Amino acid sequence: MDRPRIICHMHMSLDGKIVGDYLPTEIGMASQREFHALAWGPDRYYRDHKGWLSGRISSEDNFTHYRKPELDDAAPPVPEGDHIAVPDAPMHYFSVDPSGSLAWTQNSIDYFDTRAHVVEILSGRAGNAYKAFLRAQGISYLIAGDDSLDLEKTVTKIGEIYGVEELILGGGGGLNWSFIRAGLCDELSIVLTPAADGAKAAQSLFEADERYSSPVPTGFTLDGTRVLDDGSVWLRYTVDGPIT
Repeated sequence: MDRPRIICHMHMSLDGKIVGDYLPTEIGMASQREFHALAWGPDRYYRDHKGWLSGRISSEDNFTHYRKPELDDAAPPVPEGDHIAVPDAPMHYFSVDPSGSLAWTQNSIDYFDTRAHVVEILSGRAGNAYKAFLRAQGISYLIAGDDSLDLEKTVTKIGEIYGVEELILGGGGGLNWSFIRAGLCDELSIVLTPAADGAKAAQSLFEADERYSSPVPTGFTLDGTRVLDDGSVWLRYTVDGPIT
């Protein structure tokens, strides 16, 4: 099958930040609940996916908290290829981790009232000991690429294995921009919360990293706007690509 349609669905402050002190405030939490409802609520707008894709730093910040995995370098060789630990999970958290470094302590994460099975996205750099660690935790993994992660192979595998027509892309800023630059993002969905904190160092919606993706002027076409119940604004764009 072709790759699924990819929607970058993000929550953002008025000053363009996707993390910061505004998030745990009353205003920030109300906006996050609206954001969650659009993609994971019972009456969600995006209905044709079974999970979302995030980068390693997002996983570290929110779930594994920079712990180090306890690996057994003498673990017996695991079978080649992908590993699907839970074939019938209704929702998945696809975590990009090319080298295999995240120290998961369970095979699911909770986001508001959504529970998602963890699926690690690895490259060929991930070692046998790390894959054995994931198997022992009941965590699934997909291998997409040899020395580096192949984004197109990643999303094609997710579409084929999980039978989905769309995939939610949920950052951070470096991963979001890599997808934009690779021509693999079809739609941008932003829930703009009515708050800001002015932090200079906080991560923004898109961030180019010269190791993976260069900064290039890129255009978007506005497809829709809606004021949500909490006062946040929901913006939807088609990704047009580089502009001159």
